[in-house]
Amino acid sequence: MLSTLSASPQQEATVSSRQHDDNSTSERPLTRRSSTPVARSPGGLRVIEGGGQRRQDEPLVSRDAVARVLMEAGVDLLLRRISTARAAEIERKVDRVLDLFDRVDAAPLLMPVLQRHLDELEALMRETRQVRAPARRGG
Repeated sequence: MLSTLSASPQQEATVSSRQHDDNSTSERPLTRRSSTPVARSPGGLRVIEGGGQRRQDEPLVSRDAVARVLMEAGVDLLLRRISTARAAEIERKVDRVLDLFDRVDAAPLLMPVLQRHLDELEALMRETRQVRAPARRGG
């Protein structure tokens, strides 16, 4: 599948051919095939303004908000602020809610069921935010 992907000329980089000589010390850096200077940060990353401040907990009223809950849980798991069991429970509830969002689109009568599951997920996230260990800073 990767062989079918192609990069644009701006994304392509040329690499000098390197002799397989262990004594070779000169290497040319990667150069871009673009005639205009690139003002972006390396790798196409961009800075998201926010000053490092946490967002206020938002109500779960959309698929995007529910997806952000899953990302938050993933970060907490990676930082070891929550257990794998709690992360798995959050993931299970998020999957269920996202499935219900799709089903409500087809059958609006399921909206009360979706709302109940959203309320349960919000309660779980409130509890998670209260019990998780604070992030350690410094060394």
